[in-house]
Order: sequence, then C-alpha cells, then structure tokens
Amino acid sequence: MPTGGEKATKVTKEPVEKLAKKKAAVKKAPSKPQKAPKPPKDESRTALVRRARRINRELAEVYPYAHPELDFENPFQLLVATVLSAQTTDLRVNQTTPALFAKYPTPEDLATANPEEVEEILRPTGFFRAKTKSVMGLSKALVADFGGEVPGRLEDLVKLPGVGRKTAFVVLGNAFGRPGLTVDTHFQRLVRRWQWTDATEPDKIEAAVAALFPKSDWTMLSHHVIFHGRRICHARKPACGACPIAPLCPAYGEGETDPEKAKKLLKYEKGGFPGQRLKPPQAYLDAGGKPAPPLAAG
Repeated sequence: MPTGGEKATKVTKEPVEKLAKKKAAVKKAPSKPQKAPKPPKDESRTALVRRARRINRELAEVYPYAHPELDFENPFQLLVATVLSAQTTDLRVNQTTPALFAKYPTPEDLATANPEEVEEILRPTGFFRAKTKSVMGLSKALVADFGGEVPGRLEDLVKLPGVGRKTAFVVLGNAFGRPGLTVDTHFQRLVRRWQWTDATEPDKIEAAVAALFPKSDWTMLSHHVIFHGRRICHARKPACGACPIAPLCPAYGEGETDPEKAKKLLKYEKGGFPGQRLKPPQAYLDAGGKPAPPLAAG
C-alpha cells in the first residue's frame, strides 16, 4: 500500500509531465500547414504599431546575434564595403575587400590608386568600373573635405560619391552608433508584406516605418528584418511554414506552408549553411553560425 507521501508525489508529477509535453509541442514545428489570421483591413494605427513592435520583438528572439553582414574594422572599411554591396551579395564583397584593404588601407591610399588595379580587385563584385569610380571618388572627397576621416553626420555622408541614405545609415548605425533604418531590398519587401506601409519609394518607406518605432530601435530593427529576409522570408519563395512570425503576417501563404518543405528553403545558419562574413561576431559563432569561405576556397 503506497504511503501518503508516495501518493502526493504521483499526483504532482503527472501535471508536470503534461506541462513539459505541452512546452515541447509548442517548440516543435507543426506537422501540418497552419493558417495564420490576417490583420483586419481596418486595422487601427494603435493596432498596427503594436503588431509591428511585436514582430520586431519576436525577430529579436529568433536572431539575437543579428549584425551587419559586411566585414569591417573601421568606418572607412564599412563605407567602402557598403558601396560595393550594390547589385551583389555581402558574401561576395567580404571575399573581395580583404585584398582591397590590404593594398589600400586608408582613404589617402585609395584616392591615389591606379584605377585599373582597383578595377581588377573589384571585378568579382560586378559593375566594377562604376564601383571603382565611386570608391575612389569618395576617398578623394574624404581626403579633400574631411581630413581623411569618415564624417559621422548624415548630411555629410550623402554628399560623398556613390553614397545615398541607405549607405549612410548603415555607416551611422554600425560604425558610429547613431540610429538609422537600412531600407534595402529585403527591408522593402518585408515591411510591405507585413502591411506596415504600402509605399514603394525607399524614402517614403523609411519615414513610414520610422514612425512605428522609437528611434533607439531603428538600427537593430534593420538587422532583424534583413536577417529574416535573407534566411526565411525570401523574395521568390518565402518559407512560410518555418516562419516564427506567421501568426502576425498578412502575407502568410504566399510561400511554402508545409513545415517540412519550408525547412528545406532555409538559408545560412538556419539551414545549416555558412553565413556571409569571413570574420563574424563571436555571438554569431556561439549561436552556431559558420563563417563564409575566402574567395579562393573551393
């Protein structure tokens, strides 16, 4: 005959086991496609703000190691790398810039370089002649107008050749710690899918999204959105069935909703593949991220 103590143990143990199973079920991907509720067409401004901020909080938990995916050691390197990232991947830029910065480490060096030699280094990034003109031009402007230093103000940065608001905010947010939204193609695609705005012009998208968040959130919000766009919410075939914010997304169902099929669409560390940086932050490596291979690898 069990004692009273044994009965108590048995009675309290069963609910704990059930609770553990419930938690495990929540973490486990659903076996069948889930239909996410769409926000009402007449979503109020307050509801939109709350939903947008919740999406950012959810993404912060999914990508606690989010970071700029361009390798850089100083503001000048980040500025040049960002200009070079147009019409190519950050991975390709990261595989190319080590040779560039080894030969031309300062604005003074790049400003007086032989254009043909710079073009040869930048050839893998595409549009290498135009990019050579831009990076040499901005280097000359830095030397002539800013004493060879990258300025920390938006109004100064956008005056440099090849530098627009997107590039300027990348530099301000990640090299100077000054908040800014990086409205690249991923950012534009996702905020429209989430119905944060229906604007199509980058400056209007920037203004609309900026109004939904406190300024202090802007830089990390950009990283969260861009990370999600590269890893899960792809342009051609978003992995809806593997998306952690599906219940908050009006566009759920545009991509693959089957959980198992969606998993196969995941990219970079989410899919077990290398990331885009040769020298990623330690937090990214600690989370299981893999550094990209050098240009000559493979």
